Amino acid sequence: MSFSDHFSGVASEYAEYRPRYPDSLFDWLAGLPSHHETAWDCATGSGQAAVALASRFERVIATDASAGQIAAATPHPRVEYRVAPAEASSLDPASVDLVTVAQALHWFDRPAFYAEARRVLRPDGVVAAWTYGHPSIDEPRADAALQRFYSETVGRYWPTERALVDAGYRTIDFPFPEVAPPSFEMETRWTLDFLVGYVATWSAVTRFRAATGEDPLPAFAEALEPAWGDPQLVRRITWPLALKVGRLSK
Repeated sequence: MSFSDHFSGVASEYAEYRPRYPDSLFDWLAGLPSHHETAWDCATGSGQAAVALASRFERVIATDASAGQIAAATPHPRVEYRVAPAEASSLDPASVDLVTVAQALHWFDRPAFYAEARRVLRPDGVVAAWTYGHPSIDEPRADAALQRFYSETVGRYWPTERALVDAGYRTIDFPFPEVAPPSFEMETRWTLDFLVGYVATWSAVTRFRAATGEDPLPAFAEALEPAWGDPQLVRRITWPLALKVGRLSK
């Protein structure tokens, strides 16, 4: 099964530079299913969500269609990594208590994935997908420079699916009885170099390089530095999370 592979070429950078989800998110998710035997983290990427789930479930199966992402994922004794597309997991029917999809639902053949989630979930199982869009920097001028890069420099190179992220998944189809989530936010503190490393993992940056043969990041870092200040200065970066959570209909 083919898939849109925007990240295999930056798998190691993805594992290093992508921000971490808050523990409170996984505590809340773990409180939803009746049992905590098995979780399936679909499109696991670097395994960030899978490893967090491993302290809350007896077993986590983490799949990704990208072999490069699986090769770079964080090992954990309770996490079993597999190369598999979202729409054909090879999991047994009615074998999973929780299905999670972190920052990836917009890439899927969603009707096929939803059918697969229904197939593998146990009765009253839970499916949860979340996304994060544009980050905010605690220095307004630096934040404005990042927004210009996002919208103007690489704006035309964002895949069409990115519109679902920018809308906070409000317009995405989600055919499960929904559970209203609390508010969650990712927060980290980064140097300028670390922020640039994160931006390098954007799909639009990958597509910009492929289309133009040029790397937009050196000029971006140069433009951002006067607003940032000392490149070793640590600044606060935040991303609000948008969630779609539902229960399997009995």
